Amino acid sequence: MGLPQKFLGADEDVILHMRTHGKDLILPVLGLLFLAALTWVSMAFMPASWTPAGTWVVGVVVAVLFVILVLVPFLRWRTTTYTLTDRRVITRKGIINKSGHDLPLSRINNVTYNRSLLDRILGCGTLTLTTAAEAPVSLYDVPDVERVHVVMTELLFGDEAGAAAKANEDD
Repeated sequence: MGLPQKFLGADEDVILHMRTHGKDLILPVLGLLFLAALTWVSMAFMPASWTPAGTWVVGVVVAVLFVILVLVPFLRWRTTTYTLTDRRVITRKGIINKSGHDLPLSRINNVTYNRSLLDRILGCGTLTLTTAAEAPVSLYDVPDVERVHVVMTELLFGDEAGAAAKANEDD
């Protein structure tokens, strides 16, 4: 889908638009399975004398835990995006309070990536963008971080048309 055109400058093109890696959803899925098991056990072993009040208590507790363990992490993942255009790197995140950061490509001096063993297995990593003026900007859980690194270095230090072609060729 990409970033809406109204948030882009005139003649600005989106090269890559991505969310953080899906590994952020592993714990919410495990939380959902835990809640399903908890609900089943609670309802199966609840004494008959506790119904219907016990059923309501279980329902409320499960609903609150669902919001905390499943819904909030899913919405955090869904609303965290990284967009690379031919002019800047745009980060957006937030469920209720939105925050964003735009970093012009002309200010980036260095691009590095880091991949832990788990990141290598899952195919993601952390991309760090260094500028001369401010602290480095780290983009966490970038999917296919090596390809993004190549595309960024092509945009920064090489041919823009080549970077756009490389980004489209791998999609």
